[in-house]
Parts: sequence; C-alpha cells; structure tokens
Amino acid sequence: MPKKSTLAVEKVNQQIVDWLKTYAENAKVNGFVVGISGGIDSAVTSTLCAQTGLRVLCVEMPIHQAASQVSRGREHIEQLRSRFPNVDNVETDLTIVFEMFKKEVPGSEDEAKLNLSLANTRARLRMTTLYYLAGIHGLLVAGTGNKVEDFGVGFYTKYGDGGVDLSPIADLMKSDVYAMGEYLKVPQSILNAPPTDGLFGDDRTDEDQLGASYDELEWAMLADEAGQSEDDFSGRKKAVFAIYKRLNKSNQHKMNPIPVCLVRRD
Repeated sequence: MPKKSTLAVEKVNQQIVDWLKTYAENAKVNGFVVGISGGIDSAVTSTLCAQTGLRVLCVEMPIHQAASQVSRGREHIEQLRSRFPNVDNVETDLTIVFEMFKKEVPGSEDEAKLNLSLANTRARLRMTTLYYLAGIHGLLVAGTGNKVEDFGVGFYTKYGDGGVDLSPIADLMKSDVYAMGEYLKVPQSILNAPPTDGLFGDDRTDEDQLGASYDELEWAMLADEAGQSEDDFSGRKKAVFAIYKRLNKSNQHKMNPIPVCLVRRD
C-alpha cells in the first residue's frame, strides 16, 4: 500500500460522480464502458461510474493474461454487480486476435523494440474493443489513468489506454486512488496487489518498468511542480527526481496536443 492520502474522499467521490453524470447527460449517452484489468485504477473508475445510476459495462479483455489479474478483475466485477443493478459485464478474449495480428505484420531483430511495440498493440486492440462496444450501446469510454501516469511520467499507451472519452480520476495521485479504493470498498486483493499494466505477459510490475515506485514518483512530481531541481537532492531522491524528469520529458508527445503544421495563406 502507498502512503496515506489527505484526500477528502467522501467529498471528492460525490464531486466525480456528479461530474460523470452531468457529462453523460449532456452528451445524451446511456452510460459508460470501462476496461477492467484487475488493478486499482479500473476498479475505482468503474465504481465511480456505477454510482451515477447510469449503465456501466465492465469489459474484460485478456490477451495471454496472468491468472491472478483475471481472477482479481472477476472478483471486482462480481462484487460491483452485487452492489449496483446498473452494472453489466462482458468478456472479450483478444488473444487470438493478437496472435493473428502478429502473423500478419513484419517482425524485428530488435527484440526490445518488438516487445514494446507488441505491448502497445495489446493496449490498442483493447481501445478498439471498448469503442466498438461504446458505439453499439451508446456509451462513453471512461479512462482509468491517474495523475502521475497521465500528466507526470506518461505511463500509458498513446491511442491505447490513453484513447478515452473522459478521465474521471486523472486529477488524483496514485495515493488518492488507493484512498478512494478503500472508501469504495474495492476488494482487498486489488488494494494489496502490486500495480502492473499486464501488457508483457509476465509478472513485471509498474515499478519494474518505471524504475521507481508510485510513492516516489508522486513525490518527484510535487517537487517538480514546486520548482525544485535535481541539484536540490542527493542519494535516492536525486535518482528518483532524474527518473521522473527523464520520463516526463520523453513522453511529452503523449501529454501535449497533436502538433499541427499551420500553413501560411498569404
């Protein structure tokens, strides 16, 4: 579990639920579709959506998924359906689609780049599935990214899990998401599980990929926002701040609007 959040969870819970409901009503849609991963972010997002009273479709999209991730996702969906009559679910196993895709595209001798590209392909196949289901049911795709991922280190796939209609928890730090999860009675198996994107078909965690924990990255994000620099720190803090700044800089292409060439018309 990460550090304790100071978030006023009850107040923020109601604020997000009201925001979701108002947005959906103004968009004249029936509710939301949420991809369920077995992680804390999707569990909190889907529970917030469920509280609106509008339809919520929870979607499992395994691609060679670890059994522990699948079981956590199913546990959450069963719990959510028992609490909210407006929640439904569907499982779309994309493993065969992913394998067919791999057969039809060229490979690469650069194994690291190939594995990363295929990991991102998994996320993009899932995005396509969510938008398909959103289209036929008149729903909005609810994003599950938190503030550290979406605006700090850019830890998401461009046009994958970053391709959404609205982002209910993107202004919450990871510690805030855990605080919301406890308040919303998310299953303990999810609250206790190490965060992982599950895109590589192995047991690597987010911390393994990022080189720092969410607690550390949250600290670095706040330090950066306060105008501090790497020279202000030493030891592990200096290393973490450097990791944060490197990821923040390299992933600006995800966080900034798409560049447009503005042509001169004179």
